Amino acid sequence: MKTFVENTSIVKKIWSTTDITLFIFAGASAEFALNKQVDWLYFTGKLPGDPIGRLFSTVKYAQYILFKEEKEAIASIEKINAVHQHVESARGFNITNEGYQDVLYMLIYYSIASFELLQRKLTSEEKDDVVSTFTRIGHHMHIRNMPSDYGEWEKTYKRQLTLNLSNSSFTRDLFQQYKKHLGAVRYFLLLDIQRMLVSKQVNHLLELGRPQLVQLLIPAYRLIRKYSWHKQLILMMVPRKFKEQVKAMDRPI
Repeated sequence: MKTFVENTSIVKKIWSTTDITLFIFAGASAEFALNKQVDWLYFTGKLPGDPIGRLFSTVKYAQYILFKEEKEAIASIEKINAVHQHVESARGFNITNEGYQDVLYMLIYYSIASFELLQRKLTSEEKDDVVSTFTRIGHHMHIRNMPSDYGEWEKTYKRQLTLNLSNSSFTRDLFQQYKKHLGAVRYFLLLDIQRMLVSKQVNHLLELGRPQLVQLLIPAYRLIRKYSWHKQLILMMVPRKFKEQVKAMDRPI
């Protein structure tokens, strides 16, 4: 049975690991808040109403696509397409091609950055593998002009970081929602993780500043990860009502 992503792919290694996946979305939550098309999720009301629940919903869809048999994965992508078309119809105009690109590009960036922060540097071939996997998803979502390799993605991503991000009222409101739903301690950790992961452009726009506590803890955290002693720490990083969803994120390859 052919799966959408080969078992040997580094993408499965990245997305089968709970803490790396959480770091991906911690970083992406910063960049996404700056995207000029974030108003689309304000139109549905789902993101500001329940940003943490929305995160876990997105993780569930992403892991389903990456780990399922090819036909099931493509069918799931088609359902996502149908949801987007329904929202576009309700609002009266379409999400731009660049808007769709931006989301996949940030998932590429934070997949690589999170894995390298918590585990090791990726090879050039592994980076190409990450890009080609998300490019395949993009093709099934009918997104045009997706990159063929890491070098092409990197050039486009840098350009779109400059053109497609701004600190708006949506940005500020979304960060207020993060704080409200996470509480002060978890919100501090979120910001500190973001400081370590985001690009200079994102950090500048959000005025995040330099990393503080998490940077000091990462060497010790990498050590305890080797012995799987970190799993309780992961559960402490999320609100109680999401703990079962966190446990379900670990996937054997």
